[in-house]
Amino acid sequence: MLIDTHAHLNFAAFKDDFAETIKRSFDSDTWMINVGSQFSTSQKAVEIASQYKKDVYAAIGLHPIHLETQKRKEVIDEKEEFEFTSREEIFDPENYRKLAKNPKVVAIGEVGLDYFHNKDNKEKQKDVFRQQIQLAAELDLPLIVHCREANADVIEILKEAKKIYKEKLRGVIHCFSGGLPEAKEYIALDFLLGFNGIITFARDYDRVLLEIGLEHAVVETDCPYLTPPPHRGQRNEPAYVRYVAEKIAQIKGITLAEVEKATTENAKKLFNL
Repeated sequence: MLIDTHAHLNFAAFKDDFAETIKRSFDSDTWMINVGSQFSTSQKAVEIASQYKKDVYAAIGLHPIHLETQKRKEVIDEKEEFEFTSREEIFDPENYRKLAKNPKVVAIGEVGLDYFHNKDNKEKQKDVFRQQIQLAAELDLPLIVHCREANADVIEILKEAKKIYKEKLRGVIHCFSGGLPEAKEYIALDFLLGFNGIITFARDYDRVLLEIGLEHAVVETDCPYLTPPPHRGQRNEPAYVRYVAEKIAQIKGITLAEVEKATTENAKKLFNL
């Protein structure tokens, strides 16, 4: 089995068929964590998870792009381009604290820093990130960290937080986008590295995967985005996380079963599944 540690079936792309998508995931022996990006999608993640006794979980948090209202266009490659509007939300820890009382909530996320989409509100992003780190520590939940062109600042803030919260600070760096030095920094801070479909069509992370042990990795889709071959150009979904695991096995020269076992154990331990 596999666990997709970062899915967005709580997003509008799945509003008409999330149940069918989840069934396909179960048929492929895949569990999932649906991750919120603001309060409304966090609520939706909890709502979906609550419909299943097990295998479907939720993370709740405020993504840095939702600190401002902006229309955005993003091009991943020639087969993936999308437009979306980020709606401003003022972080209210009490709303998220109440939502976290649901037993299907297993993490605070997706939180962090995004300097790709907005470099003009760095201090605001850092402040809200720190507030959500504090909330995660208070609730003794792991973090799911979004980091886009901001590794240095994310590492600095996590180091600062580690001194305060110690073993309560842990989590996963979603869609890991650094090099080997950054990977080692995150691992030293008790963070796992999340790998998704990007590794199936880009060679940027082969060295990191070769150098780190499987005990430091989890697999994810970030669906509906970052679809791996052979489904590039289509909507991504949790069942496709298998292609990510297969690519890790290929890069490291090991079996798929080894990747399945290690990444699943890592996810179960981190998220207390």
